[in-house]
Amino acid sequence: MTTTATQPLRIAIAGIGTVGAGVIRLLDTNAKLIAARAGRPIEVVAVSARDRSKDRGVDLSRFAWEDDMTALARRDDVDVVVELVGGSDGPALACSRAALGAGKGLVTANKAMIAHHGLELAALAEAHNVPLKFEAAVAGGIPVIKGLREGTSANALTKVYGILNGTCNYILSTMEATGADFADVLADAQRLGFAEADPAFDIEGVDAAHKLAILASIGFGTRIDFAGVRVNGITQVRSHDIAQADALGFVIRLIGEADVEETADGPRLLQRVRPCLVAKGHPLSAVDGATNAVVAEGNFSGRLLFQGAGAGDGPTASAVAADLIDIARDEVGAPFSIPVAQLAALPPAEPGHRPARTYIRFMVKDRPGVLAEITAALRDGDVSIESLIQQGRSHSGDEVMVAMVTHEGPEANVTRALALLEGSESLSGAPLVLPILPL
Repeated sequence: MTTTATQPLRIAIAGIGTVGAGVIRLLDTNAKLIAARAGRPIEVVAVSARDRSKDRGVDLSRFAWEDDMTALARRDDVDVVVELVGGSDGPALACSRAALGAGKGLVTANKAMIAHHGLELAALAEAHNVPLKFEAAVAGGIPVIKGLREGTSANALTKVYGILNGTCNYILSTMEATGADFADVLADAQRLGFAEADPAFDIEGVDAAHKLAILASIGFGTRIDFAGVRVNGITQVRSHDIAQADALGFVIRLIGEADVEETADGPRLLQRVRPCLVAKGHPLSAVDGATNAVVAEGNFSGRLLFQGAGAGDGPTASAVAADLIDIARDEVGAPFSIPVAQLAALPPAEPGHRPARTYIRFMVKDRPGVLAEITAALRDGDVSIESLIQQGRSHSGDEVMVAMVTHEGPEANVTRALALLEGSESLSGAPLVLPILPL
């Protein structure tokens, strides 16, 4: 990448969807402000997308058009490529490899690509001494990547966790506010555009897992290990779980959490995404709607909270433009805080010994002896019950809900107790297990 402080930073945008059009609008609207803060203008010179004729609400006629995104990435008049295509592989990855290989900087909002191929792309960027930035890949407009990579760079982080998926948070907080059940709120979220037509990546926790793997790598100086993330989504959460959580002084949120555990065999990385009960006094309990929030705990900084819009054209475009301003200022740095060769490859941690309080909900057949069967399994698993709630029959009339909160104990004990109930004819389905997030 060859530029000087007196020349504009020339960019090409691959993918002119909602975010791509948002980036163009932002660069147009705030051009003078951006130039002043970047030390030079930032100019779009070329674009590429699938459909040249589509009306995107911005004037594309002033830019060169490339049908081939790889050719776009190799143009001589481009300093930085902005990849907004999406997808972990395919055209997005080919464009990104081409850009870095040609000595161009790369800015991307593609969390899936970074989670799966970030180390390869970072190594390519380092080999060609060009920037790779992906602030927009995690939590939309919240500067959490910059916060971890720069703001906490002098700290040893003990934990990174938070609400990383706006769709799930919208569904859960709407269920909480309205009393509606999961399927109804999901349908409403799809109608309003908060959820995709196929929402599996969101509601099953995969999207949050992509983001968590990136945050863990930056926060702890480890190699990205998306495959090592334990993932549970929110599809089993029902309105009665929301109501019981409220009665107990909690809300339910999908939480991604990561930390490094020191063991006799060396450090291990724990990464997991799962719905949790969050006490109403916790900072994350008040995060509702499609908002994201990330908590980082450092040994000198203490607890830091990053919160804001996790998606949308404006917030995501803002994060893309912030990366471009850094590049215009020649602020590069290692993509994952430290050079790829120095990132630690840590095996996954086994959390079974970790103490936790847990909410367990059973849907059971309405017949004598069921409660005794459940409590016997918990006793044999060495799980102590703190409180127990049994509701009357459901609308179908043939099952009842039994919910309980356990005393603090090893997570493996709950797993062992529930294994004793597998195949039981008393249960109408798999139990819902929600850990209680510590304050």
